[in-house]
Amino acid sequence: MKATIKTWIPLVGLIGLFIVAGMFLSPDKLKEYPAYVSDSPSPSGVKALYTYLENEGDSVRRWTLSPDRLPKKGSGQLLVIIEPFSMPGQKDLNEYKDFMKQGNTVLLLKENPKGMFDVKTSRVEAEGSPAVLHDRDGHTYETAILPDFRLETGEGDTVLLKDIEGAIAYSSPIGKGQLIVSTAPQWVTNENLLEKDHLPLVLLLLEKGGVEKGIILIDEYLHGGESRETFVSLYPQWLLLLLLQLAIAALLGLWMRGKRFGGILVPREEMVRFSDERIQALSAWYVKGKQYKASLEIQSDYVRVLFQERWGIPTGKDWTELKEPLGRRMNGVSEKELRSFLSGIKSVLGKERINKQEYIWWSKKIDRFRKEVEDR
Repeated sequence: MKATIKTWIPLVGLIGLFIVAGMFLSPDKLKEYPAYVSDSPSPSGVKALYTYLENEGDSVRRWTLSPDRLPKKGSGQLLVIIEPFSMPGQKDLNEYKDFMKQGNTVLLLKENPKGMFDVKTSRVEAEGSPAVLHDRDGHTYETAILPDFRLETGEGDTVLLKDIEGAIAYSSPIGKGQLIVSTAPQWVTNENLLEKDHLPLVLLLLEKGGVEKGIILIDEYLHGGESRETFVSLYPQWLLLLLLQLAIAALLGLWMRGKRFGGILVPREEMVRFSDERIQALSAWYVKGKQYKASLEIQSDYVRVLFQERWGIPTGKDWTELKEPLGRRMNGVSEKELRSFLSGIKSVLGKERINKQEYIWWSKKIDRFRKEVEDR
């Protein structure tokens, strides 16, 4: 065994050395970011806008919780939703609406927002160079990216940005607040924010949303905010490596020591008493034939034999004569219970016939005394 341990120790050390060397010598992989995430520095992220708002002194933070936990008591807050990864359910949409009804604003930037908040869209073939947009005050803006969808407005809606094909952004009152929708989320990405008039266009939408009134929340819940972290990303690599090596060492140690979990041998008395099919068949015959008295006599005789084998109490003694010797040895049985058992068993065995209820009750009593003797 010692020779085996000496053989394994260098091998485990060599494996650990290779793992550590591989971690330090392998080139670091570039972290991959999903699109439209506020902490992403990649071209498709929106970290530039988030950093710009921070530097401008605006109160901005990321919102990664479900919409039912939005602060709905206050007003003047702006929640920015940028190209959600999936369509939120009706329950979440209702929570967003309740947030707006309290006097807050939701700015939704989505290429095709059809189906969210009852927004309707139509697809167009946008062409033309340069692409010129107009706001409701008559100002013009140039954009390098024209969206493929236009918004269909209804009664009470205010068009904020449009071109010759239709509305690209509009606002709609909801309770005390409002919903602002735009079909151009590409404007806010890191690679496009400073192209043409994209930044002024984005600031225009933020201004219409009341960016100067209160806090700005960048919604990351619809980007998987509550479930993005994994076990591997939560802990440093050195700790994960240490845990892996400890697990390997523990497995090898148990293997070399021949550790076994659980019993490997079945006690002989268990096999003899409970695994004999003839005994089971015989007991079934007694029950089906209603041989209750005969069965009780066999059980009581077996207990009397145990009394003799364990404590030397003769089997020829009457049940009532066993009170004193049993009382000294059976500490788990009270004197009253012992007296009741001895007088009762003599009485029931003296009957010509007994019913099933009596048989079950006295079988349990006898079995308890049997266990008391065997366990001592």
